[in-house]
Amino acid sequence: MMIADKDLLSMQYARILAENAREAQKKLSSFSQESLDGIVERVAETMEGHAAELATLSFEETDYGRQEDKLVEILFVCREVRRALRGMRCVGALKTDARGNVLEVGVPRGVIAALCPSTSPVSTTIYKSLLAIKSGNAIVFSLHPRATRCMARTLDFIIAAAESAGLPEGCVSYLELSTKSGTTELMRHPATSLVLLTGVSGMVAAAEASGKPLICGGTGNGPAFIERSADVRQAVRDIVFSKTFDCGIAPSAEQCVVVDACIAEQTRRAFEEEGACFLGERETHALAEVLFHHDGRRRRDMLGIDAVSLARRAGFDVPAGTKLLIAERKYVSDADVYNRELLAPVLPWYVEDDWMHACEKCIELLLFDRTGHTLVIHSRDAEVIRQFALKKPVARLLVNTPAALGGMGATTELFPALTLGSGLAGHGMTSDNVSPMNLVYIRRVGYGVRSVDELFHDIKGRSDAAPAAHSDQVAEDRLDTLRQLLQEAIRAISDTEQK
Repeated sequence: MMIADKDLLSMQYARILAENAREAQKKLSSFSQESLDGIVERVAETMEGHAAELATLSFEETDYGRQEDKLVEILFVCREVRRALRGMRCVGALKTDARGNVLEVGVPRGVIAALCPSTSPVSTTIYKSLLAIKSGNAIVFSLHPRATRCMARTLDFIIAAAESAGLPEGCVSYLELSTKSGTTELMRHPATSLVLLTGVSGMVAAAEASGKPLICGGTGNGPAFIERSADVRQAVRDIVFSKTFDCGIAPSAEQCVVVDACIAEQTRRAFEEEGACFLGERETHALAEVLFHHDGRRRRDMLGIDAVSLARRAGFDVPAGTKLLIAERKYVSDADVYNRELLAPVLPWYVEDDWMHACEKCIELLLFDRTGHTLVIHSRDAEVIRQFALKKPVARLLVNTPAALGGMGATTELFPALTLGSGLAGHGMTSDNVSPMNLVYIRRVGYGVRSVDELFHDIKGRSDAAPAAHSDQVAEDRLDTLRQLLQEAIRAISDTEQK
């Protein structure tokens, strides 16, 4: 009875927030891009000042990852995302011609329902708030049950800063009493225009069933391929750093490594020198037994912890200072848990004869869970890189960079983002690094350039001319044939006379 009451209260609260957000967004829709930009700057500056406090709160509440890495993520949003947003036009006149006629207009979608992951709740909440404000949308958050305190605290800071800078009340809000029923009601409410869901796999089906446009970000079984021409030591350093950043829970971090056979031993030594531990058969089996429940559900207490603690919980010890656990595999199989997404400092290891076999292995791994998120290749061979770019069923291909940071745009020129779309899995409407431009639609303006009479005159004129042009071509072809026959007859007569 208590659960039912809680669900009903959450659903009613979701309706109120969605309706309030719709009315608030009507006011926001009249704001110029310059006014919205001023609010974005105020919020980003304010949240940067609270970054250390919120990183600590996030780590203590969720017990995922590393506190210092969560601080890096928050500062990345407050600084790098903020920098990328400057000068970007999302609403109002976007493109004009030389005479000043408006050809494209950015229009906010309205009210966004937002869900954030417990693995990076603070940074993702700030990021989505900045994108929504920049694009003139209202946004309503459903708090993740494992991160309610840190998300609520973050949103309280955001709301206070934004409203002090002129944002209408209700444009940023959150469902304090979050239940599945309440979140579902928020997503399917008539006032909601778009669902922006990151890393909450349990709500994807409900989001799709809401009938609203869905932008879905998550992780996936993303391989890293080390090809024989690569700078092996640098590639290994990048992978170890990336897979241990925030204990392996970053959205685009490598999920397995595929190595060219002719450099396998060299690569193995490099991994060991960088703090990786190759597991024996017994340790590999023991770790597999504790990563997931027997019914296939992820073991939350095995997610986002360091390698030494992970090994200890699996019942074996590794050397102090071990950063990464590597499990040697040969095949991709439904029965092998190492083929699933591992949000931990664990890497399955595959060796293939050459880049073509590695290419097939990467495709097999990407199609295993059909998320098609991110693939990394370490190579100095431009043609191999080109072939990977052409053939891989993946949303983003990263080259010679740590995937965790390259995917989010920190070490690449991709848009800096914490929601990385993957349209290849059938979930969501984009595979982009999500920007404010994904939260607006473009109204295109077409000016009349000719009258209806001119149109029909042109069409009729072309129609009348077509048969004549055809007849002329037929006549010309016949004339050419006659010329050829005449020339052959003259040559035959000449040959006869000579004989």
